[in-house]
Amino acid sequence: MANSSDKTPSFEMSWGSSTSSGYCSEEDCDSEFEQYFTARTSFFPKTKKPTATDADKVKKDEQVEHGKPEWTTAEILQKVKEYNSQINSNLFMNMNKDGSYTGFVKVQFKLARPVSVPAPKKGGPDAGGRRASGVKRRTSFYLPKDASKHLHISSRTSAREVIEALLKKFTVVDNPGKFALFERSERHDQVYLRKLSDGERPLRLRLNAGPNEKVLSFVLKENETGEVNWHAFSMPELKNFLLILQREEEEHVKQIVKRYTLARTKMLEALSGSTPG
Repeated sequence: MANSSDKTPSFEMSWGSSTSSGYCSEEDCDSEFEQYFTARTSFFPKTKKPTATDADKVKKDEQVEHGKPEWTTAEILQKVKEYNSQINSNLFMNMNKDGSYTGFVKVQFKLARPVSVPAPKKGGPDAGGRRASGVKRRTSFYLPKDASKHLHISSRTSAREVIEALLKKFTVVDNPGKFALFERSERHDQVYLRKLSDGERPLRLRLNAGPNEKVLSFVLKENETGEVNWHAFSMPELKNFLLILQREEEEHVKQIVKRYTLARTKMLEALSGSTPG
């Protein structure tokens, strides 16, 4: 999917005391370690020290949604320690000096429709002509069923930023508004899904629930809102939808005409065979 010559933005990634590049190409992501990539884009500049303003912002960011009480720095530190004691991998959470923290979330893909990526670049003479004319070509494909990815994020990372990071990972050019992040939980042999708002903090939910994925996991699905946001689709996609609707309408009309023609034929046969009473 992704071309190795494309310039993909790199992001800081922490794994214990080591650092690595944020994103990796499809060919480079075969190993278990390299499949983890960061979604942090502008969280903690290295040259900037935490200030009182930063601490206030973290406190606001650390407020739990749905009216739950705010956590103190000491409570966060205790929860991080408890979380790390329950995992048997290197996917630890790390506390920062300003009271925020970083860690990993795993997101499963449950997409029913194909996604769009840029068409493969070709070095032929005709490729230059397409670029000059400004025509953007796309390729649509289905993501592997039940595929999943780990993201290294901050406690400040929002659900919308997680979605955007996942789309960048797969070079998906569809509007992020087409997708939604869901919280999945299992209780009493029942599976529950809750759609996260754009501003909710997935890592906060992960820390609060612990590492058990039956208690909490994250799923990326189509954003089914009941009303279709047509502005989120490109012009070629809208034209394709109209073409599909037109074909469905023509097929539906053909079936109705066929059904009534058959009914009329049977009525005429019945009338011709009957004798006047």
